[in-house]
Amino acid sequence: MTYRMASLTKKLIHGKPYYYLRECQRVHGKPKIVWQQYLGSAEDLARRLTPPPSPDPAPQKAIVREFGASAACLAMAQQLDLVATIDRHVPKQGAQGPSVGQYLLVALLNRCVAPRSKARIGAWFDATVLPRLLHLRPAQLTSQRFWDNMSRVDEAAIGAIERDVSAAAVARFGLDLRCLLFDATNFFTFVDSFNRRPTLPQRGHSKEGRANLRLLGLALLVTSDGDIPLFHHVYAGNQHDAKTFGSVRADLTRRCRELGRGASDITMVFDKGNNSKKNLAAVGKGPFHFVGSLVPTQHPELLAIDRKQMRRLDKTQLPAVWSYRTHKNVFGMKCTVLVTFNRRLFKAQDKTLRREVAKRRRKLHALQHALESHIDQPLGGRPPTLAGTHNRVRAILTGRHMKELFTATVEPGAHQLLTLNWSFDQDAWDRLERTLLGKIVLFTSHDEWTDEQIVRAYRSQSHVEATFRQMKDPHVLTFRPIHHWTDQKLRVHALYCVLALMVLNLLRRKLAQAGITLSTARMIERLAEIREVAVLFPSAGGAKPHVRTVLSDLSAEQLALVEALDLARFRTP
Repeated sequence: MTYRMASLTKKLIHGKPYYYLRECQRVHGKPKIVWQQYLGSAEDLARRLTPPPSPDPAPQKAIVREFGASAACLAMAQQLDLVATIDRHVPKQGAQGPSVGQYLLVALLNRCVAPRSKARIGAWFDATVLPRLLHLRPAQLTSQRFWDNMSRVDEAAIGAIERDVSAAAVARFGLDLRCLLFDATNFFTFVDSFNRRPTLPQRGHSKEGRANLRLLGLALLVTSDGDIPLFHHVYAGNQHDAKTFGSVRADLTRRCRELGRGASDITMVFDKGNNSKKNLAAVGKGPFHFVGSLVPTQHPELLAIDRKQMRRLDKTQLPAVWSYRTHKNVFGMKCTVLVTFNRRLFKAQDKTLRREVAKRRRKLHALQHALESHIDQPLGGRPPTLAGTHNRVRAILTGRHMKELFTATVEPGAHQLLTLNWSFDQDAWDRLERTLLGKIVLFTSHDEWTDEQIVRAYRSQSHVEATFRQMKDPHVLTFRPIHHWTDQKLRVHALYCVLALMVLNLLRRKLAQAGITLSTARMIERLAEIREVAVLFPSAGGAKPHVRTVLSDLSAEQLALVEALDLARFRTP
């Protein structure tokens, strides 16, 4: 009789346990191993006995939403306490629906990230993380609801909102108010010519060459520290800059006193378009000094100063700049006057003027040749008229300095034929190069400032000019298109556009302080590329899908942006 049995056996090999499975038989009454299988170590046995994990279920779908730009702009708006400030001055009516502050916040964020018309804001909003962060439904953001809420914001509320938000920006971000920049521009609109309801859109001198459209004027007071707007004023598009400055100088003075808490060391920088006796007298009585520029051709004795009389300024601060300092009564005030010569500006103006001169030469040659050809070989049709040819010459010589550089006469001849004689005045050209090109005449109430300080303060005016260029960018923070046609709505539109400018420039300033220098357009572009990806997985028993949320793959630059702006706090837990 044969008896079989199986057993688990442990062997120690070099002091470590290993396991075998054996089968034994008794043969002739003695046990004998007839089969053996090596099982491995204890860890190997544990792995064999542990059931394999079930495969992850395939995801149902992925939802991708814009994250970075919306979250960054919202964070800055929250630091400024925008919604609460707006709602304090324009309280909500009824318990249902978003407040006025929430509607204007959405309009502001849209202008910052991807400008849309009110009819398209809901679709844009739904493609961002803002529904989760603001607890608003895209269906609530209809154009009619926007217009209803905008209609409740009157001109007094606009001024109060901007005052409080500007004060918050100065206090919370420590803005330097020692140098403030004032300038004005206009934006073309598509308000119908026969719509007489609005008085702000008017035809005037368009700074974008769109004089055929009605214009809307916008004046800004911004800091040289980060280009942060502190005050804005909307005015009729046909109003001159000097009149605009005069109409708001009392408000400017009040705003500066409020923000500076009585500080007297404030310098306002403005362009020559704002010059007038009343304006200068008012600025002199206000809480600030000023730096401005004069129309050079109105002061020929200053332009006549030879460059050899000028002093070269500090090369590290102002390379290739010379100045001559004097004093003069300007608009009834004794001012420090600085005549500056910039070699780079001279080369640029000289090159531009040479190009324009060459263009006029070609056109005059062509007209002269056409008239001579008509004399030599009369063509059919009516011959050129004296008045018509005069008009053509006048059109050719349109442009700065062209009439002083060229002399042209049209003379009638026999048989009603005309001749054109023209010449270029080389002496006038030499005089321009010697006196005007490359020169800027500055004036200031700061007699104690150095020439370098005066020039650098005036150059900061380029900040507000860059701000206006940004607001005319069709892709980021565009002021246009303006889908409104009443004065009240246009004023509200200007308000949230200026607040959007404040949000973006504060973000850019914060990044610059962290060592990340970006233009506004590049900053928004890089932030908008940061996406939130929500992946939905099916759950057992018909329950709601399980959601896993991650951010899209980030570049080193985007990682730095997320860290500098602390955007991780807006991620889904």
